[in-house]
Amino acid sequence: MNYMMQVGNCIVGTELLEENFLCNLDSCKGHCCVEGEAGAPLGDGEDKSIEQYYPKFKKYLREESIKEIEKVGYTVIDKKDGELVTPLLNGKECVYTIFEHGIAKCGIEKAFIKNKIPFRKPISCHLYPIRIKKLGDDMDALNYHFWNVCDPARKFGSKKKVKAYEFLKDALVRKYGKEWYDELLETVEAYKKEIEYLKKNK
Repeated sequence: MNYMMQVGNCIVGTELLEENFLCNLDSCKGHCCVEGEAGAPLGDGEDKSIEQYYPKFKKYLREESIKEIEKVGYTVIDKKDGELVTPLLNGKECVYTIFEHGIAKCGIEKAFIKNKIPFRKPISCHLYPIRIKKLGDDMDALNYHFWNVCDPARKFGSKKKVKAYEFLKDALVRKYGKEWYDELLETVEAYKKEIEYLKKNK
């Protein structure tokens, strides 16, 4: 069962603390960049970052992606929920997707890894399998999203004993800061102690 607890200005589901998760691109082939009904949701200012750094990461994109971007723009509004998202190519993969050795990766992130740009990729991609839901103006709900595409990540995480919140450290620090993540770790320890206490006192 998924319980909720507060960490800073966030409500965090305990599934994020309990579930194993470690991306295994050799198994999943990066299908999260390809599957889905819409592009990656964009946070505040990310549309401007994509437009600003496009000239520097454009060379990593496929020709068909470049043509689609020139046709529809760097971002689009999702017709279903009105969110600002990355465009899709032929209704399938994100337009910023590249393929290397049969694995879908992010062309924006490739430029980041090569130190060409300071923007890594949309935070919604970096944070996955977390999905953020706004609770008013100053609160976020962090929910663990189950998707069969990521079954290999759950299996690999179980094998390597890596929890989702551990795998997502860099993304969570990027989004909320190191102090917030340190508070999350304290919350995890308190949660573990509570679970252990309940087991002993059944």
